[in-house]
Amino acid sequence: MPDTGPDTGPNTEAEPLIRMVNICKSYGRVQALLDVNFHVNEREIVGLLGDNGAGKSTLIKVLSGAVPITSGDIFIRGRKVVLKNTGDAIAHGIETIYQDSALVTQLSIARNLFLGREPLKGPRFLNRMDQDAMNTVARDLLKQVGITKNIPPTTPIGSLSGGERQAVAIARAMHFDSDLIILDEPTNNLGVAETQGVLSFVRSARDSGHSCIFIAHNIHHVFQVVDRIVVMRRGKVVADDIDPKTTSVAEVERVITGMSEAEIKAAIS
Repeated sequence: MPDTGPDTGPNTEAEPLIRMVNICKSYGRVQALLDVNFHVNEREIVGLLGDNGAGKSTLIKVLSGAVPITSGDIFIRGRKVVLKNTGDAIAHGIETIYQDSALVTQLSIARNLFLGREPLKGPRFLNRMDQDAMNTVARDLLKQVGITKNIPPTTPIGSLSGGERQAVAIARAMHFDSDLIILDEPTNNLGVAETQGVLSFVRSARDSGHSCIFIAHNIHHVFQVVDRIVVMRRGKVVADDIDPKTTSVAEVERVITGMSEAEIKAAIS
């Protein structure tokens, strides 16, 4: 079981789903994150932007349990938690989908959907996977995430397109009731049609009650789906409440590349 700190008291309606407070992460003398405060609300899609080296990947690795924090606190629905590994994060409802989808190409769609969480049939000590149950769920999930082609759930992941692989990864996160789905460059190296498919999946995840963190170098993709934009630079959050409906792409690009705090406030006010 993941370690959980003391209950901070009853949640309020305004309590974010995820709240990261004064997060620091150092690798020797290199300060990758410095006093980062970051939050995600219920049923919110947050775009996380910044140049290479801004700290986005490190922040996501911390939240997904892949690397430990040096200092700071993480709260889920107001309760302090300690994420020692990725299993802890998954147990707390946090799923991360990387640009390579973290799928096993030799295994089938159904096996990838349930990897490590396969349903069993018969006496548990026999440890026999229920392949029929996995195939049935896989067929339904593929329809839910918008794959209209009749792809058998026994199809190896390696024979799918990039967009279809991302759809499978997102379907897995949605099926296991993840509260937060982190998408790290999900549209990278995809064609136009596949990219629109992934963006549609993100919207459907929010509509079905999930929150998302969306990381992408293509700002135009971010603007199409997110509710709020957070910008990082040199290990710090420099803007955390940019509204894509009232802010232009050019203004966000200026924030990413190095405006002063006063200029940032003026640009997004």
